[in-house]
Amino acid sequence: MKKAVILTADKFEDMEVMYPLFRLQEAGWQVDVAAPKKEAIHGEFGYGELKPDILIEKVNPDDYDLLVIPGGSPEGAPAIVRKIKKAQEITRSFFDKNKPVASVCHGPWLLADSGVIKGKRLTSYWHDGVPESVKAAGGKWEDKEVVVDGNLVTSRWPADLPAFMREVMKLVSK
Repeated sequence: MKKAVILTADKFEDMEVMYPLFRLQEAGWQVDVAAPKKEAIHGEFGYGELKPDILIEKVNPDDYDLLVIPGGSPEGAPAIVRKIKKAQEITRSFFDKNKPVASVCHGPWLLADSGVIKGKRLTSYWHDGVPESVKAAGGKWEDKEVVVDGNLVTSRWPADLPAFMREVMKLVSK
């Protein structure tokens, strides 16, 4: 069974966590939600409450085939996760091993802070300083619903999730 890990925290963007979670489960994947604490986390719009499966600090990236980095409000989950050194280490490990990484909305903040996107094409939410962070980290930001660069799939926001997951599923089925 293939395994994915979603790195998030409280105040996640509901659809950006739930849509990939359910789509991957539908395809037979085991999906672990990793958060900074083991207490319930909540979507910013009230659709989702999740009990994390694992602490981010306990994630062994070698145990997973796919890394998913969703977004949320600029003061919510992505702002928290991007500052966690272990989340940065997990991200670097996936890139070092050329394993699939999927990130949407404010999630690319973690990619930028992890130092893994120099020369990579990607997209993100278009406000809140996300494109500026991507560019400052050497990424080539594009305003498209989905951008695929090797094993990296990125999208801008919840309305792009169908295109995002279509490309993620293509990538992980190779």
